[in-house]
Amino acid sequence: MAGNLPLQKVTTIGFDADDTLWQNEHFYQLTQAEFAALLRDYVEPDHLSERLLAAEKRNLALYGFGIKGFTLSMIETAIEVSQGEIPTSVIHEILNAGREMLKHPVEVVPHAQDTLAALHDDYRLVLITKGDLFDQERKLAASGIGDYFHGIEIVSDKSPQTYEKAFSRHGDGPERSLMVGNSLKSDVLPALEAGSWGVYVPHALTWSYEHADKPEDHPRFHEIVHLGELNEILRKII
Repeated sequence: MAGNLPLQKVTTIGFDADDTLWQNEHFYQLTQAEFAALLRDYVEPDHLSERLLAAEKRNLALYGFGIKGFTLSMIETAIEVSQGEIPTSVIHEILNAGREMLKHPVEVVPHAQDTLAALHDDYRLVLITKGDLFDQERKLAASGIGDYFHGIEIVSDKSPQTYEKAFSRHGDGPERSLMVGNSLKSDVLPALEAGSWGVYVPHALTWSYEHADKPEDHPRFHEIVHLGELNEILRKII
């Protein structure tokens, strides 16, 4: 395995999960459209989106990332924009929408399984994802790709320290590790700060909270169109 190859620059590869290995934001956007329809008598959809995003950001420190916190933020926003007049029947519909999200099917993105299979024998592969523990475990089990990983890290948030600890626990430290993800803010920038390589895989749908500027001039930053191009990046690094 990679640990037996002392001259190999990258021995460990971390992968984000949501919208990197499987679809996720699509289900949030569908639910937000349903939420806007439920609140159409109280607020315009664009303004509702702004209020919901503000509630989500405000609540991250309390609820963390994931569907449960999103559902609570929808309820809070509904109460605020209706000035407390929202019917309990609408609250019930919001709760049902959250439950449906927790049961949605897992759709692995193109090239993900083939890429993991190709890399599994030569690198330590680590899933590093943030969100609700139960939901992330459910999606991993349903994805059919869990056996490719040598380590699993489900974290409350992602920081340079997160990557330092994960890559030291499962590999040869951040300097010999590479992180792959669709979020510049969570997957790429903190991994680069920790001393790792960072590979950005843009997704058509990315939560606005995760937007950040590309570190174009960073020597360890790379961008690919899809996961099928990851092997080429690894060949350049080696």
